[in-house]
Amino acid sequence: MSTNSRPTIWEHAQSKGVSRRDFLAACAWMTAMLGLPASAVAQVTKALETQPRIPVLWFHFQECTCCSESFIRSSHPGIADIVLDKISLDYTETLMAASGKQAEDALHDTMTKYKGKYLMVVEGSVPTADGGVYCCIGGRTALDIVQEAAAGAKAMICWGSCASNGCVQAAKPNPTQATPIHKLISGVPIINVPGCPPIAEVMTGTIVHLLAFDRIPQLDGLGRPKAFYSRRVHDTCYRRPNYDAGLFVNSFDDENAKRGYCLYKMGCRGPVTYNACGVMRWNGGVSFPIQSGHGCIGCSEGNFWDNGPFYRHLPNFPGFGIETTADKVGVALGAATAVGIAAHAISTNIRKRHLIKEEIAASEDVKDCRAEQGGCEIK
Repeated sequence: MSTNSRPTIWEHAQSKGVSRRDFLAACAWMTAMLGLPASAVAQVTKALETQPRIPVLWFHFQECTCCSESFIRSSHPGIADIVLDKISLDYTETLMAASGKQAEDALHDTMTKYKGKYLMVVEGSVPTADGGVYCCIGGRTALDIVQEAAAGAKAMICWGSCASNGCVQAAKPNPTQATPIHKLISGVPIINVPGCPPIAEVMTGTIVHLLAFDRIPQLDGLGRPKAFYSRRVHDTCYRRPNYDAGLFVNSFDDENAKRGYCLYKMGCRGPVTYNACGVMRWNGGVSFPIQSGHGCIGCSEGNFWDNGPFYRHLPNFPGFGIETTADKVGVALGAATAVGIAAHAISTNIRKRHLIKEEIAASEDVKDCRAEQGGCEIK
């Protein structure tokens, strides 16, 4: 048994009857999921052999619980693997069996016993208008609760767009002054995992990184894990070739929609949205909104509710090395193709003329040589 007050992940797995072979296979799978080279398997294995299960406090504020709904549908790894074997979920209003005083006791016991060691995860934004009265739990405002719990947290994960950027609650005119967590808390490492909701495997993958390396993953400028938010949905979309060819859906019931053409003209925000939807997809990798026939609404980006109507395409975005629009892409590509063909024809014609001249010159030299006695050297 480890010297920690809690068993390590490997020790807990052993107690559940997990074989060493299966444990090593799980470590290899986690390494691959995090996009790490095979050489990192040993490091991941050692971390899970020595790290205790981390206590987790999971809070719900202004939200619809869709992040929890997404999380419990994770298939790689399964939710049971995460909740029962790799973390110790000590408090969550929606999943714990205890209620009332027992639930509050579990919360405060963990905050006291594991101060500086527990992971705090939050779903939902926090209202600050009128003293925060628009979201209260057990007679206390969400603002009071999040500030108290954050003071002793090792790190924080903000699940979904509500906690990460305010989402629909913070949309204009924002009557409750709904505020994302990172604008209320400082001094604690914060990981934003936006999406409405986030992809299940992105959520579990973020936790796996914390478990395996005992530190937060590399983040982008908006506090999102780069492993999952470093590429645009547009870059990994299977409809991208249609965009490049200037083939677009003009209405959801036209023939182009049936052919699976690009949805950019229907308001798709894929070109300006960073997420792993096109790679990891949803429901165990079955599909994602664009594959289902609906454009991306940009839910992993800040203020997406206020960024114009969802079904109006963006006027422009960076692409092809210049600012362009979907309306001009097809024309530009066609013109570029025509220019390329013309240039190729011209260069080919010039090259052929040059070869003909060389052949004529060589032929004249041969005739001159034959006319001279004693032969000559062709230059």
